[in-house]
Amino acid sequence: MDAREAEFNDFVASRSGALLRTAYLLTGDHHHAEDLLQVALVEAARRWEKLDEPEAYVRRVLYTRNISRWRKRHLDEVSLLDHDRPASSAADHDLRLTLEQALARLTVKQRTILVLRYFEDLTEEQTGRALGISRGTVKSVTRQAFERLRTRAPELADLIGAHA
Repeated sequence: MDAREAEFNDFVASRSGALLRTAYLLTGDHHHAEDLLQVALVEAARRWEKLDEPEAYVRRVLYTRNISRWRKRHLDEVSLLDHDRPASSAADHDLRLTLEQALARLTVKQRTILVLRYFEDLTEEQTGRALGISRGTVKSVTRQAFERLRTRAPELADLIGAHA
């Protein structure tokens, strides 16, 4: 094994957990997240020698491949969760489940933008560049996502109010 291959293996071992969490938030499904991360890592491996910032590159592949998924599906993705499922009532664990359910109620585009803005802490400009869309589109999709959450996940009103 040469030095670059060892470097790539170390990168995968040390960063896969965090990258998989991001992929899960983007897709809302563990299997899709694993597939998405695998595709991103394969692309990174092919270009490893040329990458100055491998994690930034892998994250961009995660975002763009996920965006390609919603473009192909014409934004009509069906949620994997039952929209009529009652909200949980116990504190932190239930809030996490509620957030997961709420994210699942968004389109892939909306979920991706919210993950980039509020989980990855990217600015509107950085989010637009990562996805190849304008800052204005990021703002309008964010607004639409929060509006959708207000109507479909009213139990999150306190959290949404802080960001919208």
